[in-house]
Amino acid sequence: MAKLDRITQDPGVMGGKPCVRGMRVTVGMIVGQIGAGHSIEEVLAEYPYLEREDVLQALRYAAWLAEEREVTLPRA
Repeated sequence: MAKLDRITQDPGVMGGKPCVRGMRVTVGMIVGQIGAGHSIEEVLAEYPYLEREDVLQALRYAAWLAEEREVTLPRA
């Protein structure tokens, strides 16, 4: 897996959810914004204290989690 030095987990921050650099911005918040159709530039404008690499690492972390966990989905 690629280096994810910007993703942190601390039980005292956002209930221990994976966050960016210890801030109160979770990986889920970023992935949710991208999934809703927002561009990386729009996310950075909404969270001006984030850097492009923060967003990219959040996406890589989420992709890694999706590959590592088996999730049962309803059949189409």
